Amino acid sequence: MQVVIPMIMNRRSDCPLNVGLEIFGDKWTLLIIRDLMFFNKRYYNEFISSEEGISTNILADRLELLEKQGMVRKEKCLEHKQKILYKLTEKGIDLLPLIIEIGFWVEKNADEELDPNKEVILGPFRENREKGFQQIREKLRKDHLEKEGL
Repeated sequence: MQVVIPMIMNRRSDCPLNVGLEIFGDKWTLLIIRDLMFFNKRYYNEFISSEEGISTNILADRLELLEKQGMVRKEKCLEHKQKILYKLTEKGIDLLPLIIEIGFWVEKNADEELDPNKEVILGPFRENREKGFQQIREKLRKDHLEKEGL
């Protein structure tokens, strides 16, 4: 069975790596996914406050892209009716191994010492990656896929 991914118009080629880079080819897209996965950020202003300093127009654009690609969904916040809550979809949760492997690759190949807070992301995967993936996926599914108040 072939999976159909809504694609960006005018892509350079159908090579899977190219298509992936056209979706994730800037630092902001994966940082938003990271914030959703590991730092429990759910609201627009929480993403703005990330230490990397994303601008409002870039954030709005990337959230829209992630929503169009089916990796993030938005819903109205039950507590604050005018606030929008962002959550990962199953497709977004499937990015977990990519995020972790990039982190381990950078840790192995970085020329300088990394932030000690990296353990928030990499720690659960050090002893047994598969077990870490299973545990974090379960948590993400609970946090992002289950409806609030149910």
